[in-house]
Amino acid sequence: MFKKSILLTTSIALGLSAATPAFAQDVEDEIIVTATKRATTLQETPIAVTVTNATTIERAKILDVNDLQSVVPSLRVNQLQSSQNTNFIIRGQGNGANNGGIESSVGVFVDGVYRSRSSARVNDLPKLERVEVLKGPQSTLFGKNASAGVISIVTAEPSFETEGYVDFTYGNYDQMIAKGYVTTGLSDTVAVSLGGSYNQRDGYFTSAIGLDSVNDRNRFNVRGQALWEPDDLTKIRLIADYSELDEQCCGVTNLVAGPVTGIFQALSGLTTPATPPVSDPFTYVAYQNTPSTNEIEDKGVSLHIDRDFDNISLTSITAYRSNDSYYLTDADYSLTQMLDGVGSDLGVDTFTQELRLTSNNDGPLNWMLGGFYFKEDVSQNSSLDYGAALRPYLDFLIGDPGVLALLEASNGAAPGSYGGADVTINEFFDQDNTSWSIFGTADYEVSDRLTLSGGLNYTKDKKTVSGMSVNPDVFSSLDLGGEAAENFFELSTFLVGVDPIPNVFPGIPSFEAAFGLPFTQANVIAIATNPASAAAFAQYSAGVTAFAQATAASPANPLLGIQAFQTQPQFVPFPNAVESGRSSDDKLTWQVRAAYELNDNINIYGSVSTGFKATSWNLSRDSRPAAGDIAALAAAGLLENNVTAGTRFAGPETVTTYEAGFKTRFDGGFLNIAAFQQDFKSLQTNAFVGAAFVFTNAGELRVRGLELDGAYELFDGFKLSGAATLLDPEFTEFAGATGPVGPIDRTGDIPDNVSKTSLSLGATYEHDFDNGMSAYIRGDWQYESNARLGVNLTPAALDMVANAGTSLSPFYATAARTTYPGYDTRNQSIVNGSIGVDFENGFGLQLWGRNLFKDQYISTIFPGVFQFGVVNGYPSPPRTYGISGRYNF
Repeated sequence: MFKKSILLTTSIALGLSAATPAFAQDVEDEIIVTATKRATTLQETPIAVTVTNATTIERAKILDVNDLQSVVPSLRVNQLQSSQNTNFIIRGQGNGANNGGIESSVGVFVDGVYRSRSSARVNDLPKLERVEVLKGPQSTLFGKNASAGVISIVTAEPSFETEGYVDFTYGNYDQMIAKGYVTTGLSDTVAVSLGGSYNQRDGYFTSAIGLDSVNDRNRFNVRGQALWEPDDLTKIRLIADYSELDEQCCGVTNLVAGPVTGIFQALSGLTTPATPPVSDPFTYVAYQNTPSTNEIEDKGVSLHIDRDFDNISLTSITAYRSNDSYYLTDADYSLTQMLDGVGSDLGVDTFTQELRLTSNNDGPLNWMLGGFYFKEDVSQNSSLDYGAALRPYLDFLIGDPGVLALLEASNGAAPGSYGGADVTINEFFDQDNTSWSIFGTADYEVSDRLTLSGGLNYTKDKKTVSGMSVNPDVFSSLDLGGEAAENFFELSTFLVGVDPIPNVFPGIPSFEAAFGLPFTQANVIAIATNPASAAAFAQYSAGVTAFAQATAASPANPLLGIQAFQTQPQFVPFPNAVESGRSSDDKLTWQVRAAYELNDNINIYGSVSTGFKATSWNLSRDSRPAAGDIAALAAAGLLENNVTAGTRFAGPETVTTYEAGFKTRFDGGFLNIAAFQQDFKSLQTNAFVGAAFVFTNAGELRVRGLELDGAYELFDGFKLSGAATLLDPEFTEFAGATGPVGPIDRTGDIPDNVSKTSLSLGATYEHDFDNGMSAYIRGDWQYESNARLGVNLTPAALDMVANAGTSLSPFYATAARTTYPGYDTRNQSIVNGSIGVDFENGFGLQLWGRNLFKDQYISTIFPGVFQFGVVNGYPSPPRTYGISGRYNF
């Protein structure tokens, strides 16, 4: 048989760094792990890894990647505003959503193929073997974007024996899932498999105005494999897959009603509420004028070649993937036509090639040497459509509907064009990314008990990025401290009929003194058009112009108060004469480890490892020049009015992790303990501030933690499992964090969305009957302590804005005085369960339920779009349940 030298076998169920996952197996069963790319047992491997097998995934009814966190402690999955925006978090850290230019710091691999975006989903894979989660930086083996960890999904190879299954599920919200898989041998050396699934469900958010439900499911996939083993030393595996998604996502609720909520109601023209009620954020009612659109087409092909030689094994993985995603949503999340839609059309084409040589001998030294090549092209077109209610809303906020009208008249714009409903802003981005790395690891057995290990990885990453915009929003481009304001005050002087000259410029005669006529619009026109008074009027007109210029430039200029409503200034296209649109990073990461076997059942280890994430570019309308480039852009004539400094990209982030662990197995169970400290530098962060995403680097973040997990078979068939993750995170340096009115110092603060305590408990009872029937019942409980969801939205932050003296202070002052309902933190306590029976003839039935006791929490909060003082959030899913029937053959 083919030597599975690149596979990893162990005699411990579910991994010795695992928590609850595979306790359906006996603790003496073997499992296979390939995420570390080396052949060694988990008992001997000094690394924290959780392994969840196919049986656990099926019995726990893990339907998509969001559910995976219920069986993997230390892993959190956040669903954001679209189906493709899924963020993976390990040990409290991870980023990679809400922007097509951001790759996750948690690397995702399916059968060894890197998925650079978060659209990889568990339910796309019809025949899973296991899911492996490696915790902490894995850049030594996995390259540039594994600074927080790795999720490795492994599917089953085709079998030479004919086998398969069909599976049908019906659940609440009319959920219907059909899955099937078949594999067979075509000859003694060739085997094939084909599988697919269809997942449909109504949304659990109903529409306030009778549109289709939101947070539904509509997914389809098919996956085929061919395996060729021409001899005992060679294995060639070809995999092709295709999947589609067409859903409406994601439902939003109102947590804080701001002072503008009333005007939203008035502008909606409805007698029913225009925005979600704050009194009950878990009504699951969507307030949107138009249906959301979420479409994903994902496809790929990969070729895997394994060849054994006398003392080494060769592995080659060649892959091409294409992912096209599109979403459009009513982002003001109200029935008021403030925004007609915010959308994005993203295309990602990726080619990867990996080569590895692995030693295959019985000596004390084992090694691996490899190389990885990555080429990716990203194209993103995004849009923002203004709604019919935006102009009257701006008039209300300004306090005088005549201000914008007079600005239009004085600057030659059509009436109603400022904030008009016909404005659509489009941005176009392209990113070419080329990366390569060389890596190697070595293990040396100093003695029968002591093994020393080391690894190196050198990565070179280059990106070339371009961006431009078509922006007809003229209002946001007005210079309200310059020419536009000058025109405004010059015209308003004549319209109001007040002559400024006597009070402001006493050296110039007033209109009445110069021409003997009262200062009226008609008299001004008559004198201005009379050739006999042209010279005198020119002197007077120069005084009025000087007055308008002085008023426009004065800090007392009242128009400066409405600059906050100029939210969409012109985009500075790049590359340009100042900004190259290029980044080039290289990094040598390393790892050293020592493992010692106290006896056959107890191992201890210690390790130091480093991680690296390459520069990520901001592919959004909020991409702005750096502060140091503003003056150079202005000198080159490339700077438009109102362009403020920001970021085009976030530079590389690095992490150093110190870890010590204890692993033990005993009769009927195991216990593992790991203590660690992770020191991040230049952590990439992405914050939403109500009208823009601010992408930047934090200074330094330190995360100290302790992980415990274990399992014990209390009596025959009854297994208990438990896990705990204790985290102590702190920004040790973050002076330039994004705040409500500018940079704030978060040094000494804790990061958002991190629970200090996470617990997981599970129990499974299995029984085999004499007639060949078997049955099981299982349950699990996940608990997460309070995690702060948004520093920008706390009462203290609102008070800070209220006292900042900006034009928005009155609105935020009102919001700061309202009672904050406590949704600035998240804690959760979720219970899942299932009961099933399998018959000797291959049929099986299962009853399952998730979130059985309807725990309610808010997963993420954000400032309301164009709604000052409003806080929105994503509520947790309700209870789901169903019945599944399966036939194995």
